[in-house]
Amino acid sequence: MAFGARIFKTGMAVTLALYLSALLQFSSPVGAAIAAIFAMQPSIYRSWKYFLEQIETSTMGAILALLGGMLLSNEPIAIGMICILVIMISMKMNRADTIGLTLVTVISVMEASGQWQFAMTRFLLTLTGIVSAFLINIIVLPPKPRKQYIQQIEIVFASLSLLLRTAVSHEMKESVFRDEKNGLEGAIKSLADKYSLFEEEQKQLRRAKYSHTRQMVVYKNLLFSLQKGFDVLEAIDRHYFQAERSEATDQLFDRHLEQLIKYHEHILLKFEDKLKPNSADTVLLGDDNDHFLEAAIHGYNAEKSGQLRLSIVAAAVYDYGYQLERLDKVAEQMNRLLTEDKETHNVPEKI
Repeated sequence: MAFGARIFKTGMAVTLALYLSALLQFSSPVGAAIAAIFAMQPSIYRSWKYFLEQIETSTMGAILALLGGMLLSNEPIAIGMICILVIMISMKMNRADTIGLTLVTVISVMEASGQWQFAMTRFLLTLTGIVSAFLINIIVLPPKPRKQYIQQIEIVFASLSLLLRTAVSHEMKESVFRDEKNGLEGAIKSLADKYSLFEEEQKQLRRAKYSHTRQMVVYKNLLFSLQKGFDVLEAIDRHYFQAERSEATDQLFDRHLEQLIKYHEHILLKFEDKLKPNSADTVLLGDDNDHFLEAAIHGYNAEKSGQLRLSIVAAAVYDYGYQLERLDKVAEQMNRLLTEDKETHNVPEKI
């Protein structure tokens, strides 16, 4: 059973919303609790964005619901018509994420059937829930997506390296390999979602710091390298074992994958500044990636069954190595910038 900060904070937001509703003497605090559940977001930026957008659409929905209640009463068909109108307007305003809670506000307000005092109370209940979620999100265990991103990179790489090391040798049980591969795919998608959060924040900043721009380049390349490694697993799974292969071919692929994994590991250590001054150059790819592709193509035999499949796998492996070389260049640039910053006594923020 998964238990994380967001689950804990959602429960706290509901609790705070209920306490505030009791303090403000609202007769039915359920609306505030529902609003708090909807309003909990994965980052502070999204919390603030959701807070502003939800107030905007909830105000619009409450006004339309109040007018609808006064003119059409609270008949089911009238509530449905107002809900359709609110959805259409929200979509036009590009506020699709706020539609759910806005409709809760609309239905609650229309229950009053034109009684504006009761409608106002329902609207304030919604605002109480939104504010509660926002306060809890920025005060209690505030999200640290950048730190979590780096930690998750290390976890995902550990899973990727295990699968790549056993993919060609086929040592792992099929069912275990499949479960691990599915878990890895989900973890990479989670990383991609976190990167989307960073990118969203970056685009909204009018004057982003140069250090933040550098971080985005690092995060993008770290993610892309893992995705390329996963593409190798997909290619092996779909094509490698369907082709006729010699023992020398298996050794060629297995040996080069081992080299790429070790290279990937050293690059990550560079980013974390855990290597000795000259040890970072002990594992280099050089021309080995080109030599691997040439050897794989040279061994291609059109007469053997499924040999074209091996070329697909070889291309995926080569692409993974190419991306690692790009990642290594980013690591070298970052280390050079860090050295320059230390020399000028200007220590930058950690990646």
